[in-house]
Amino acid sequence: MTTIPLPLLLAALTPSGGGPSLSFVFFQIILIFGIIYLLVLRPQRRQQQEHQKLLASLQRGDQVVTSSGIVGEVVHIKEDQVTVRSGEAKFVVLRTAISSITNRTATEVKPA
Repeated sequence: MTTIPLPLLLAALTPSGGGPSLSFVFFQIILIFGIIYLLVLRPQRRQQQEHQKLLASLQRGDQVVTSSGIVGEVVHIKEDQVTVRSGEAKFVVLRTAISSITNRTATEVKPA
């Protein structure tokens, strides 16, 4: 029994016009965009939503790490700025520059 190589099999299945049909090409493009959405865009959107939840739960006393790698304690929170104390220095960073909360020392506020 002989096996037919895949390229020859695909060439035999294509229309006699010499190239793939327009609907087959359209299907391939849709399939590629679907794969990109599932592998790249959807996980990125989920990660952004988790980061937004993290920033919304930020409280005074939390130990945080900024995107530049500075570790400090949250001293004061404004609308879009956070004052962080690291060692003897205090500095203001944007809320979006907080990459993670490492130690939650503040008491959890539970909704009534």
